[in-house]
This record gives sequence, C-alpha cells and structure tokens, in this order.
Amino acid sequence: MRRLAQTVAIIGLLILSMPSKASDPQQQLSESLELHKGKVIYLDFWASWCVPCRYSFPWMNEMLERHQAKGFTVITVNLDTEKRLADEFLKQYPANFDIIYDQKGVLAEKYQLQGMPNAYVIDRQGQIVARHVGFRSKKVKEYEQSILTLLSK
Repeated sequence: MRRLAQTVAIIGLLILSMPSKASDPQQQLSESLELHKGKVIYLDFWASWCVPCRYSFPWMNEMLERHQAKGFTVITVNLDTEKRLADEFLKQYPANFDIIYDQKGVLAEKYQLQGMPNAYVIDRQGQIVARHVGFRSKKVKEYEQSILTLLSK
C-alpha cells in the first residue's frame, strides 16, 4: 500500500513538471481568440511599468461593461518578465477581462509591437481593422467609436 502511495506521488510530480500547453502564450491567445470568434475583440498588450496602461485599464473595464452584451470583449497580454510585477499592477488597476502572460515576449515579437500599450481592434470575422500605440485620454471617444462601428455591423 505504501509503495502504491509513493508511485502515485511520483506520477503526480511528473505530471506537474510537464510543460503545459496552457503556459504557452501563443496557444492561449489562439484559444482565447477562437473562444470569442464572432465578437469584436480589443486585444491589448501591456506591462506594469507602462504609465498609459494605468488609464487604459479602467477604460477597457468600462467598455467591456457597456458593450459586452452586444458582442464585445477584451483580451490583454502582459509582457512583464516577472508575473509578480503584473500582479502588483493588477492590485491597483483591476481587470475584468482575460489576461495572457507572455514573459518571454513571444507574442510581442509576433505582433511587432512599437510601444505600450499597443492595441488591436479585431472585427467579428477575426480581421485586425485598427491599431493604436499608446493610450490617450483625449482619444477615448475615437477608440469607442471604432468599436461601436464594428458592433453595429
């Protein structure tokens, strides 16, 4: 009986130490985009050190609350090299949306980011139709209008 318990414990440790597809940010993003297929998606890349992100997070929460019922969602990708930095940021600026952690910057490279935050607006057919680098409070009406235009289609 003791031997069986040891074997089970060893198998459990082996399973826990195996690389998980869920920890692959590319796989996570693909799955999240697939899950939200047919919706208008605001895909945002951010990091804890990004000052404009402090303003974009409340706005993204507000947009999600206002437009989720119409088929809108927000997916974000955090690019901090240490998850604890992102966690500290999220204590001050909570997120009501999906967060994918890309500590190695694989997605940042794939999307050729040019600044932070870097956001893409994706239409219901899965096509990127808008992109903006940075977050400017004086442009929030413009950002929202691009979302509303897509939601009305």
